[in-house]
Amino acid sequence: MYGTIRTAAYEPDPAHGPLLESLHVMRLGTELHTALTRLHDHARHHDGRPARLPVRQLNSLLRALAPGVVATARNADAAGRPWLYGSEPVPAEVVGPLVATWAAGLLRARGDDDTEDDDADTLDREDRLLDQVDTVVADLPSWESEEVDLTEATVSPGGTAEPAQRVFGLLPEWVAHRLAARPFDALGPDIRFRVASREGGAELVSWPPRAHEHNKRTWYYSALLTIAVHTVPFAARPRVHVSTSIRRWATSLAIAPRDLRGSTVLLDLPLPWPDGPGRARRLVENTLAYDRARGRVVWRRHSPAILLPDLDIVRRYPGAADLFSAPGTWLAGRDGIAAGIVYSPVLGPHSVGPGLMPRERSLLDAWVEEGLRPMLRRVPDLGRVTRRNTPSLLPRTAPADQPEAREAALCLGRRSALAKVLDGAPLDVELLWQTPETRDALIAALPALIGLPPGRRVDDGEGGGGDGGGATWRWQTDGIDIRVRARPAGRLADPLRLPGDRGRSRALRLADAVTGRCDLVSRELTEPADGLGVALVEIRGKEGFRKVPDSDPKHALRIACAHRGRLSQFITVPTEAEEALAHRARWAWLDVLRQLGALSPPAHRVGAGIPGDLQYAALWLVRHTRKGPTRCPVRRLVAVRVRPGDGTVHGWDAERAEWVPYHRLLRLLAAEKTQAPPAAPGGTATGGRIRETAAERPWPYEATAGRPWPYEAERQIRTLLYQFRDRPTLLLADLGNLRQCWPRLRNGALARDMLGFGADRDQRLAVYGPDLRLVLTRDGNGREEVPEWYAHDGTGKVGFSQGVWGPAEPDNRVFASTTDVPHTATLPKGLMKLVPVAPHRTAPRKTAWNPVYLELTVLGCLSEKALADAGRPEEPADSPAEWATLAHQLRLHDDYPPLSRPLPLHLARLAGEYVLPLAAPAPRSAASASQPAASASQPAGSAGSAGSAGSGGDGSG
Repeated sequence: MYGTIRTAAYEPDPAHGPLLESLHVMRLGTELHTALTRLHDHARHHDGRPARLPVRQLNSLLRALAPGVVATARNADAAGRPWLYGSEPVPAEVVGPLVATWAAGLLRARGDDDTEDDDADTLDREDRLLDQVDTVVADLPSWESEEVDLTEATVSPGGTAEPAQRVFGLLPEWVAHRLAARPFDALGPDIRFRVASREGGAELVSWPPRAHEHNKRTWYYSALLTIAVHTVPFAARPRVHVSTSIRRWATSLAIAPRDLRGSTVLLDLPLPWPDGPGRARRLVENTLAYDRARGRVVWRRHSPAILLPDLDIVRRYPGAADLFSAPGTWLAGRDGIAAGIVYSPVLGPHSVGPGLMPRERSLLDAWVEEGLRPMLRRVPDLGRVTRRNTPSLLPRTAPADQPEAREAALCLGRRSALAKVLDGAPLDVELLWQTPETRDALIAALPALIGLPPGRRVDDGEGGGGDGGGATWRWQTDGIDIRVRARPAGRLADPLRLPGDRGRSRALRLADAVTGRCDLVSRELTEPADGLGVALVEIRGKEGFRKVPDSDPKHALRIACAHRGRLSQFITVPTEAEEALAHRARWAWLDVLRQLGALSPPAHRVGAGIPGDLQYAALWLVRHTRKGPTRCPVRRLVAVRVRPGDGTVHGWDAERAEWVPYHRLLRLLAAEKTQAPPAAPGGTATGGRIRETAAERPWPYEATAGRPWPYEAERQIRTLLYQFRDRPTLLLADLGNLRQCWPRLRNGALARDMLGFGADRDQRLAVYGPDLRLVLTRDGNGREEVPEWYAHDGTGKVGFSQGVWGPAEPDNRVFASTTDVPHTATLPKGLMKLVPVAPHRTAPRKTAWNPVYLELTVLGCLSEKALADAGRPEEPADSPAEWATLAHQLRLHDDYPPLSRPLPLHLARLAGEYVLPLAAPAPRSAASASQPAASASQPAGSAGSAGSAGSGGDGSG
């Protein structure tokens, strides 16, 4: 067992002092900003939104093709803030053409969108605007010398570092370029890296890619280092996180052009300037996607590749369609130009597996540490804070003479939990199958899961109980009455078909299709008479619906089943062997039990410092954008309460202000009414489409009395906090999730044992409950917010280890929770993928599983100071490490692999699957109210209505 873990995190070394760099800066300047803004205002579509220069493409172009440009500011303006940062002054002969070419591209993009030719006055105005830009570009602002502290930061009142805004962009670029200057040779042949800028950080990509031969094909991959600046609660210095992984490259695309939603492409380019270095130091990021309006694969607007042919008329740069048709050829390079499409699963299979093993990670980490000395030092290793790492789980191995003892105990526990939820009521399950194999696997898995004999089968009289009709299985024992009626899914599982009225928004057309499917389900599916209802539906996997967007019926069925008083669980049509199907059937029933609330965390083994009548609570913010499952944006706060003593799981019904059983919460979430988007002044309506400003988006549970939405969310949170005053409560919240509606959870705003809302002063946590504790969790959140890690023993042995970790500081409040690798993902820890050694020639094909590092911040507990402030100095103080250990143990459950979050948070997050709002038509004005739309005048089920084709819009009539 390892006693220490090491994180790939670095901080400014106090012994070195500030990290000062003499840089050259260029400001955008008033004249250039004005000229570009005028041109942009003319080129863009006027939709009432405030204008901002779309400089993302220009900045990418400057970083790639202007030698010496180190970084660019995100939001260029005329306020006097630096725009370009350079290691040396870049000649105006380089910067000028790049700016002028980008400006001309703004008008070309506008021309691509217009359907009619512009008149002479418009063309003349465009010429004048371009002349103004050319005049200003000919006299660009001069470069100025400036000494920049790349680690500039202040310390918040709570003791957390708050870096200057530009540090988040400059420091990762500095780290990336410093590391790229040295080869990585710890594995033998030199591996060299190129820099690729990204939002909020930088990347290092080993280049050229490495090749792996398999199945008579060559597969390409690179090492990837992702660099980002972050802060840790109550840490006085910012940190640089360097994450390591594998980047795979697509050499052939197994999808049709119309299915390409957006793939990242990195270009390796020669520089077009005669006196500069031969090649760019960066790989240039672009995006390849299918444009439905033009009917072809194109570069998206922010891609610098659009402008390259205008800058260099000598070389042939890859066109979008050309790259799509021959990605492998361009990856190898043509005439000194190379392009790599970053692989994603939608592009087809890839023989190289993702991830790196801890040995390779440790070697890369040591190389990074060496390259950053003496300016940055490694964050100290973390040691164990307890040896009580697991709750009271059943033994993983049964005695030799009782091989089935553990499974029997698990079955008994599940059956008891289910009986408690049902409370004497029957469980009515509708099993809607498409293949007999799935039906049989599900019927066999249920009794095995809860320790019952095979069910009694009773024919329904629909086809005699054969494969073409329905049959019922029933179990009645120990206070449990389960009825499973199995019948073919039929039209219910057919793809959705959206109405063809292109004049209406896709969200409204999808809502019509969903409503039609609800009508069909209401005719086909009965409500449970006197108990709980579940619909277990076999449908095709996502790939089966990929060709037609929004045709997947899963979300429509979930809404429809909730309207019929049923929960819903899905299992995909089998494509694997029978053994895999049995495994998936078991997991489908486990998910049914979870939705019913028939589970509870095992008893903890933390110690006597945890109250015996403790309850757990969790908050989760559901956030859907316009690209969400129903194409309708929503923000919805979900609260879950778990009481281990009585084994109950409840959710908060905000409308009725009461706790309801978890299964009822799920149905209520799916059945919530839709809300029409606002009319003016929030946006403009054209042909049924609504464009809102950011402040006017139609969120359910939206602003009240004119207040922004976060005020309403914080009001709900405070209401919930007062619900926990009756007994000791551990409240769990995720920083990356909840700070969207609770801004005072930002790291720099945190203070020990204090809570803040809005502009109010922080209050003691005890104000909201005398026995309330608050633990905040945080994972990578897709932004490397927490560091990667590996365990080591100090003698060169590395691996993974489960436990709770922290620094050796008595007042520490921030801990790390790690888990073991599942036994199904165990691989040799010394496996080498970047440079496979002789015994591991197949190593690149392995998938390296890396356990989640979960940061646990004990923000509020009954510390000595908190007790003294509350007038309770005689009570024993809490140990923050014990509460972190409790949160860690909540990640472990007998029925599941280690969870990525504590169980209450896990339940709150999964409740978001039932938050499925549907768009509603915008309110019509009084003038148009007397003229109903054509589709509204048609009876339900007629052509053009929501029930077209007589089948609820699913096209199966």
